[in-house]
Amino acid sequence: MAGAVIGATIADYRNQRHESIEGGRTIYTEPDRIIIRDPGGQAYVRGNDLYRFRYGARDIRTDTIGGDTRTVVIRPDGSEIITVVGPDGRLLRRIRRDPAGREIIIIDNSYRDPRSVGGFYVDAPPPVVNIPYDRYIVDAQEASPDVIYQTMVAPPVQRIDRRYTLDEIRYSPNVRMQMPSIDVNTINFETGSWTIPPDQAEKLQAIADGLNRAIQANPRVVFLIEGHTDAVGNEVDNLSLSDRRAQSAAELLTQQFSVPSENLTSQGYGEQYLKEQTQGPSLINRRVTIRNITPLLNGGQASLPPPPPGTAPPR
Repeated sequence: MAGAVIGATIADYRNQRHESIEGGRTIYTEPDRIIIRDPGGQAYVRGNDLYRFRYGARDIRTDTIGGDTRTVVIRPDGSEIITVVGPDGRLLRRIRRDPAGREIIIIDNSYRDPRSVGGFYVDAPPPVVNIPYDRYIVDAQEASPDVIYQTMVAPPVQRIDRRYTLDEIRYSPNVRMQMPSIDVNTINFETGSWTIPPDQAEKLQAIADGLNRAIQANPRVVFLIEGHTDAVGNEVDNLSLSDRRAQSAAELLTQQFSVPSENLTSQGYGEQYLKEQTQGPSLINRRVTIRNITPLLNGGQASLPPPPPGTAPPR
């Protein structure tokens, strides 16, 4: 679990990493995530965010149906978070069921747009951004709580003409960039570490308040927490490290600030998106960012009202 081993560094996991070749791809397997390098050289990381849901759970049930793994996390109030994962470990669906049995689909990653060619990468042109840069990429250290919240609920910078899967959003930068983001530079990571010190954790209050306010307004909203590293070290280490940083921030937001875990998802990008263009050590580049990806998931509808009492969306 990303935030579980206090004081651990990426070197501790490097020693547990196993390398294999499958179908021309190089697979690096760690105890809690995998890094995949395609034949073309593109690499990405895939983690297991079910660890985050164990915090505060009353009970957890897991069963396998037709190759898919279905995990039900039961909370003290009787509500349930249902996560369905495919045979390859990919998240397919996440549902919240309240104590009365009403369901809300938070993420449906099994949907495929008819225009999708295959795979998870979408070759989209860069978005046209017509808003001020400081409202497109918001500096959390300088922004007021109101600006942070307004960024979290801001519409896309251009028209969204289709639904995207979570994987398409995760692995397609020009798709993600259609939504404004917040650089959470109030927390800084030491080299090789994903631990968030207590004094920096307190600085996440404004971020957490904005997230909770947005989730209260729209229970289906989904925020992507993105992890980044500087350019020091190798690509595989940095992908793993950045993914742990993103998950560590997500865990902290839930455990310390009560942000619902099901409304957060995380992804690491290693050194791919440097904020400071340097190949050396950089505190600025060791960061996490947050963006609302709901309009991308639902095809441009910024806010979907909850279903009427006594009804549930199709399963």
